[in-house]
Amino acid sequence: MTDLRSNHWYGGNDRDGFLHRAWMRRGLPDSAFTGRPQIAIANTASDLVPCNRHLTEVAQHVAAGVWEAGGVPLEMPVVSLGETNVRPTAMLWRNMAAMAIEEMIRANPIDGVVLLGGCDKTIPALLMGAASVDLPAIVVPGGPMLTGTFRGAPLGCGTDVWRLSEDVRGGQLSQADFMAAESSMIRSRGHCNTMGTASTMGLLAEVLGTTVPGTAGLPAPDSRLLAQAHGTGKLAVEMVQVERRPSQVLTAASFHNAIVALAALGGSTNAVVHLLAIAGRLGIPLTLDDFDRIGSDVPLLVNLQPAGQFLMEDFHRAGGLLAVLREVKDLLDPAALTVTGLPLTDYLGDAQIWDREVIAVRNKPVQDAAGIAVLRGNLAPNGAVIKPAAASAHLLQHRGRAVVFDSIEDLHTRLDDEDLDVDADSVLVLRGCGPKGYPGMPEVSNMPMPAKLAREGVRDMVRICDGRMSGTAYGTVVLHVSPEGAAGGPLSKIQTGDWIVLDVPGRRVDVELSEDELRERPVAQAMADAVAKPRRGWELLYVNSVQGAEDGADLDFLRGATGHVVERESH
Repeated sequence: MTDLRSNHWYGGNDRDGFLHRAWMRRGLPDSAFTGRPQIAIANTASDLVPCNRHLTEVAQHVAAGVWEAGGVPLEMPVVSLGETNVRPTAMLWRNMAAMAIEEMIRANPIDGVVLLGGCDKTIPALLMGAASVDLPAIVVPGGPMLTGTFRGAPLGCGTDVWRLSEDVRGGQLSQADFMAAESSMIRSRGHCNTMGTASTMGLLAEVLGTTVPGTAGLPAPDSRLLAQAHGTGKLAVEMVQVERRPSQVLTAASFHNAIVALAALGGSTNAVVHLLAIAGRLGIPLTLDDFDRIGSDVPLLVNLQPAGQFLMEDFHRAGGLLAVLREVKDLLDPAALTVTGLPLTDYLGDAQIWDREVIAVRNKPVQDAAGIAVLRGNLAPNGAVIKPAAASAHLLQHRGRAVVFDSIEDLHTRLDDEDLDVDADSVLVLRGCGPKGYPGMPEVSNMPMPAKLAREGVRDMVRICDGRMSGTAYGTVVLHVSPEGAAGGPLSKIQTGDWIVLDVPGRRVDVELSEDELRERPVAQAMADAVAKPRRGWELLYVNSVQGAEDGADLDFLRGATGHVVERESH
């Protein structure tokens, strides 16, 4: 076994060794400081992040596994982000959480780390931070909640919030019934039970090779998650002993496999910005176009909301992630390793589909070629994305008149105005919602239907935005438009009444203006007045340093890895 990093704190009989050991004893045995791997448990549990609250119990089982394997477990609370509560948007804080996690891993006397996350931004932040330090690291996803029901029907977290709220706006559901559903949606511990961002990133953490295979997708209340947590603690010690690091697991082959899986799962568009950001920390040249090149022709195999019918509890019962990956094994790169040291493809031989209504076989998919599509054109020179699996087929090729909103406040003020000049063929455009503009790139792209159209039964329209869409949402939404409006992108110059053409098969999104017309138009003053103008703190640092969506919306000075070495002593 290599010389432990922690020995640089705890080894020796000088003053510094005395100081580090003495303050850390607090009940630890003498043997804790004599060559035993120190394993941090980076825990995102928080009462303000309800999807992650149960991770404290998970941490206890990880710790038991670490002790059993001869290591010393040390719980390390880290920044946590709750998708439903944090304002102005949790995405504003993902990079801060990743930076804090990175620095705490590097600064402390640890040899490896177990990463506990659940809610949307926590697993991406944990992986970004761990990748930048490159000490042995392994993930335990917190898992989805069990299925709630309302009046005998299953409820999908997020997806049914959007659906039910539109039913209220359209007059098909009373306000009283809408409120009655609230107490039925969240049935148990765990994150959202749709194929939203939390489920997507938990599953992709396994596809990337960073979990014990067979862990991702286990429901949060399932006792097998605790057993897997115990095994993860044991494996973390082994990883330190053999020096198995993120840079050996998170390779170009791993990201290739993640893109294939993202398409087959019908996963969240948010995975695009997260995978780009993680790859950027490792120096892997992943680009937006790779998602189209690798994933666009992959069939959708998973019949889960928002692109389908079922929920995560059904997905696990039907065979789970490994069963899906077995169906597309020929599309996977066999060179990609997992934290066990074995290739991911080695774990697919015994995987079975137990319910083909939930997980389809390859030759009878839910949809053909349903992977995320990357669009370009004079509205999105640096790219935009759309999720065809969650869109309306008849709108994937569409020409409509723009109805432009300069901010989320403008949208809220005018959307339901009976005098708004809008019809079902219009294209709703919301700008000023990118990484710099909001700030933080919020999940507002899936704009509600104008009330007067909702009452007519309209449930989808083409919508275009430089922000993001909840992974639980659905609709024909072009999002992540780059350059964003606040950066002076073309989206900032279009006007209500301009004609917009969406051509998903042709991978285009354009406004019918000449190059000269578009160049000469000024940026909309109302949007410029509404975008973020921070004066201090994290928001100022973020707006001044954040990159575009096509680069993962990471901070420019955090690209690449720094490693784990800290040269100077603390005293």
